[in-house]
Amino acid sequence: MATEELAEPLEWTIGAADAGQRIDKVIADKCEEAYSRSQIQTWLKNGDVTVGGAPVKASYKVQEGDNVLAVVPEPEPLAIEPENIPLDIIYEDGDVIVVNKPRGMVVHPAPGHRTGTLVGALLHHCGDLAGIGGVKRPGIVHRIDKDTSGLLMAAKNDGAHASLAAQLKAHTVTRRYIALAHGKLAHDNGTIDAPIGRDVHDRKLFAVTERNSKHAVTHFAMLERWDDYSLLELKLETGRTHQIRVHLKFIGHPIVGDPAYGRSKGNLEMAGQALHAAVLGFQHPRTNEYLEFRAALPADMEHVLHAIRNR
Repeated sequence: MATEELAEPLEWTIGAADAGQRIDKVIADKCEEAYSRSQIQTWLKNGDVTVGGAPVKASYKVQEGDNVLAVVPEPEPLAIEPENIPLDIIYEDGDVIVVNKPRGMVVHPAPGHRTGTLVGALLHHCGDLAGIGGVKRPGIVHRIDKDTSGLLMAAKNDGAHASLAAQLKAHTVTRRYIALAHGKLAHDNGTIDAPIGRDVHDRKLFAVTERNSKHAVTHFAMLERWDDYSLLELKLETGRTHQIRVHLKFIGHPIVGDPAYGRSKGNLEMAGQALHAAVLGFQHPRTNEYLEFRAALPADMEHVLHAIRNR
């Protein structure tokens, strides 16, 4: 067993759908993007993963009914340096801060994105987030993709972090997005209820699938419609990774400019997907007052919409 400080263990009972697969792949699927397959293989090599109480190798093929327990070593603290990066602050008090993240900014440091992150900017601005929510993502309770713009909240103390995280888990946080999608969507409003899991062909991506997936629901309403584009408002009921992008691709209307789930060519492409987190609402962690904030569309999306409207 590894000697590092240990995190909360992970435990699963294997169902029929996973039977016969390698255990490293099964764990990677169940962990989504939280851990890489190479990390999981290291756990297995170190004896941190057991089946029925006995350590197994990465090549072990799980059986239905197997009880899998992974005692995960805590990650090494990620050194995050405060950076003097301007922030578009929509709201701030002693408990919470709401910012309008620009397209192209990564939320928290990761390999290849050590600097220029929202977390680095928040640490410089607030100065007191380092111990909140763990060393890897101080103060962060949710995130939006690098190439999605819009509203994001961060906690400024442990009590606020716990409250906001609980609201997200209970699906009581209001999150509404504006997206420009390819094609003329026939319906004025509707709901996409389709489970999301890892794409079996590319583990960096997600897809609508019944295999190792999680329940995902997105509601949409038509704002404007043209022969070849649709401007939509989308409300998240659940918060799966890349949910809106995957769901719109699934119904045949991918987001304009989406480098992963969109179309390869288009006359109105952008540097990133035309997706904006426009509305964010939550119960204040101290006063219990419901707060709701709005952020106007960024200039690049407005430019694209202007071009469509004036063709």
